[in-house]
Amino acid sequence: MEKITLEARPRTEMGKKNAVLRAAGDIPAVVYGHGSTPVPLVLEAKVLERVYAQHGGAKIINLKVEGGKSLNVLIHEVQYNGVSGRIQHADFYTVRMDELVKTEVALHFVGESTAVYQDEGTLVKNLESLEIECLPGDLPEAIEVDISVLDDFEKTITVADLVIPKGVKLLMEDADEVLVAKIDPPRSDAEMAELDEELTEQLPEGVEEEQPVVVAEENEGDKDRRDKK
Repeated sequence: MEKITLEARPRTEMGKKNAVLRAAGDIPAVVYGHGSTPVPLVLEAKVLERVYAQHGGAKIINLKVEGGKSLNVLIHEVQYNGVSGRIQHADFYTVRMDELVKTEVALHFVGESTAVYQDEGTLVKNLESLEIECLPGDLPEAIEVDISVLDDFEKTITVADLVIPKGVKLLMEDADEVLVAKIDPPRSDAEMAELDEELTEQLPEGVEEEQPVVVAEENEGDKDRRDKK
């Protein structure tokens, strides 16, 4: 399986000094696993953000630590800045290629539903990822969900309908009862009117629904008389 390589260096800055790293375009991180002592690291922000955006936590990464050895890792968790939305910290988990790992894998929705583009229905996604267990070499980047089978409003896709790659075990019970996706029909005019009525009824007491403000065009005669004053 093709692996991605990320380069890191040991981190000596801790606590408030991490803000200096982030300002310089780096991200503080830590790698741990298999009973080893956690090791603080620093990575280039734009490289890590690109890798995580493309693969999430479902890709084995070759983490090359400056002055040390390379490690097979998964991105276990990332923390975001609440204002900028940028990654501000990352946790890496060391894996062994002969040992089972548990992780979340994203669902990738593919295909087109005639109930959407012909019947104006709305695709409803009940799940975005699944928890799985497998050897690192069998780890899929995503599990596909083909919505082309949803050609009417009665059909649904459950977890049991998905094609799970060989060597991958779903960590879920009653997969045939867990909804993945369906198509909701468009609302009728009566339903839309009822919804509007419900929203109006929910307005706080004493607050009236805002009415559109109409600005009347100024009478030319009135304007001329004011201009002469």
